[in-house]
Amino acid sequence: MSYQWDFAAIWPYRMLLLEGLWGTIQIGVTSIVFGMLAGIILAIMKNSPLRLVRIPAIMIIGFYRNTPAIVHFFWIYYALPVVSPLTLSPFAAAVLALSAQSAAFYAEVYRGGIQSISNGQWEGAKALGMPRATALRRIILPQALRRMLPPFLERSFELLKSTALASSLAYSELLYQAMQVNSQTYRPLEVYTLIAVMYFTLLLFISQCSQMIEKRLAVSDAR
Repeated sequence: MSYQWDFAAIWPYRMLLLEGLWGTIQIGVTSIVFGMLAGIILAIMKNSPLRLVRIPAIMIIGFYRNTPAIVHFFWIYYALPVVSPLTLSPFAAAVLALSAQSAAFYAEVYRGGIQSISNGQWEGAKALGMPRATALRRIILPQALRRMLPPFLERSFELLKSTALASSLAYSELLYQAMQVNSQTYRPLEVYTLIAVMYFTLLLFISQCSQMIEKRLAVSDAR
């Protein structure tokens, strides 16, 4: 017996799904921003000549790069209140988990981009009397960021897809809202097909925007 598709049954719940989409965007954007900020700190620490600074960064990056994100979600939300007085909301726990893991990946992107700049740039800045931190901010990073854009975008795509894990904390992102709609309509094929299309549309839009940025950077470099 062939299945009878009925997307009309989901229409009354459209605002619930749109609310979930907005929750996904909020978690994704917030985690990307915090992950990028923490990532550059870890990258600088890992490049430090001081072992007391470098070793902790290596351990943090290695830990978060080699453990599943869902473990961080559960530990931060369920275990952290047991071992400390800190209790986080589902949103805060999801952002912290995603930001921490993404920071480890972003740190490696930063480090690779910085190391791709020739030593002559550092030496030229030193000859001008620039401190290392100033040279990094004004000379090295502006050049490295152009080279880091593709891996940054790839990691950001992965992070946006990982926001679905926040449903395990009962946060009202897209997947969680879809499960609520499915429990009301009993139309799993329609519900999950629709959210797949919503995820695809969101990521396709971001992909097109990133390609435009890359093209503009390529044109500016050619001038």
